Amino acid sequence: MITVLRAGPLTTVQDAGRTGHTAVGVSTSGAADLPSYRLAVRLVGAPAGTAALEITLGGLVAVLDADRWVAVTGAPAPLTVAGRPVTGPLVRVPAGAPLAVGTPAVGLRSYLAVGGGLLVRPVLGSRSTDTLAGLGPPPVADGLHIPIGPDGPPADDADLAVSRVPADAATARFRWGPRDDRFSAADRAALVGTTWTVSPDSNRVGARLTGARLRSAAGTLPSEGTVAGSLQVPPSGEPIVFLADHPVTGGYPVIGVLTDPDLALLAQCRPGTSVRLLPVA
Repeated sequence: MITVLRAGPLTTVQDAGRTGHTAVGVSTSGAADLPSYRLAVRLVGAPAGTAALEITLGGLVAVLDADRWVAVTGAPAPLTVAGRPVTGPLVRVPAGAPLAVGTPAVGLRSYLAVGGGLLVRPVLGSRSTDTLAGLGPPPVADGLHIPIGPDGPPADDADLAVSRVPADAATARFRWGPRDDRFSAADRAALVGTTWTVSPDSNRVGARLTGARLRSAAGTLPSEGTVAGSLQVPPSGEPIVFLADHPVTGGYPVIGVLTDPDLALLAQCRPGTSVRLLPVA
């Protein structure tokens, strides 16, 4: 059992996602930074897809009722065990010793995996919290008790573990389409020529970019399917990058779609981070 003493600004249970249900309007959800989440799970020796905690801007304090290996990846947060600083990403935490995840110096989301994994009730095959649809467990709250599975041996290459997290600037690659033809050449040039800034008006659903205003061609666009990484342009003209909890359909044009590795990078960009968008073939 893991007991959450303080949940921090936003902590949710996440796994690899709720796949296979988009046809009925259910988003994949899952960890916003999938590579960092998968790394944490692998380091504690848990099976792929095991649930972990996604911690936004630190602030988590928790205790375990048994000695366990834990791994903290993603945004590099300072860690203490029973008030003493420890170095990660893989740490042995004694039973009853408070584990505290501080505020990372860079990046936005840290991932805490526990040996044995978190055993919250799955919904549609996933233990992920979907903040838009309200599926899965609610966001983690102070005092929450979460069952954990049987412990196992950790990975033996923790010293090589590295998460990809931007500091104050990032370059994200994308592919044009499917609706880039609704934008003028000047707007397409503005998309790649602007140094965008991640807006505070961002969350697990999407990251809003500010810096220029794009205008799509006039006319009605029927609602159509969207995927994580979509660069959707609403009437405000400011692009929104769809993240893990994005809607599965949208009526605004999608000018491009981020590559999977750079979608994870964008999910680690905190408000104020500068972003350049780079088209690839």
